[in-house]
Amino acid sequence: MQYPELRTQLIETALQMETMGLNHGMSGNLSVRINESFLITPSALPYNQCMAEDIVLMDLEGHAQGSRKPSSEWRFHRDIYTQRQDAGAVLHAHSPWCTTLACLQTPIPAFHYMVAVAGGLDIRCAPYATYGTQALSDYALEALQNRKACLLANHGLLCLDADLDRVLALAIEVEDLARVYSQTLQMGKPVLLSDAEMMKVIGKFKDYRSD
Repeated sequence: MQYPELRTQLIETALQMETMGLNHGMSGNLSVRINESFLITPSALPYNQCMAEDIVLMDLEGHAQGSRKPSSEWRFHRDIYTQRQDAGAVLHAHSPWCTTLACLQTPIPAFHYMVAVAGGLDIRCAPYATYGTQALSDYALEALQNRKACLLANHGLLCLDADLDRVLALAIEVEDLARVYSQTLQMGKPVLLSDAEMMKVIGKFKDYRSD
């Protein structure tokens, strides 16, 4: 079995997704890049039953190695790794607040400066497509242009970052932004920050991450 330590870390991170309220049961999926391949959680197996040997190794051509089938969403994981050199890990979740906005097909605008944590002026919502399809992957990649997170319409949240720790932290932050934005909408129309202010914050975040 290749990469036993990374397989274990992948499972531990997936379990943290449940602990932090991002996922439950068999929903969502998680992967981590290894050179020209990646490890991904298996299909139809709860994380708390997942063993290191259940994690599936895939190459960037979409060929899988292992006793189990990869997550049905392996296509957008593969396509993100192919097109985004900054992606070291990819996380997809059906987190409650992000999914609430996704079911309204509502992006998250610059209502709070922390929206910049996803890399841009807003957090887009990709159009709907059936789960596991190439169409969904194509829509997701478009929504992720110059971004590290997006919503998937009528579906959930998708994030990428440099490693498993960072992608989990990003997903937690975006879920909290979705919660606060949803609560704000219940009280009125939020005042949005200007593009100029958001660009200033994006610059400060880049400096912070490089320290």
